[in-house]
Amino acid sequence: MRTLREVHIGETVKVKKLHGEGAVKRRIMDMGITKNVEIYVRKVAPLGDPVEITVRGYELSIRKADAEMIEIAE
Repeated sequence: MRTLREVHIGETVKVKKLHGEGAVKRRIMDMGITKNVEIYVRKVAPLGDPVEITVRGYELSIRKADAEMIEIAE
């Protein structure tokens, strides 16, 4: 299983599945990150947290912990 946290800068990936439960999963979905959506990884902060991504035409920053809950297609 590969997660969004392992994606390199400049890669575009497709979401396969969201892990996590309740409010955390809901928050990720509210940001527009749902199954089959494409995510482009723009930047990763020097210490790895947060990760800056582009989803559905807008830019987001998400924490490493949240990125680990987003499984991507190989």
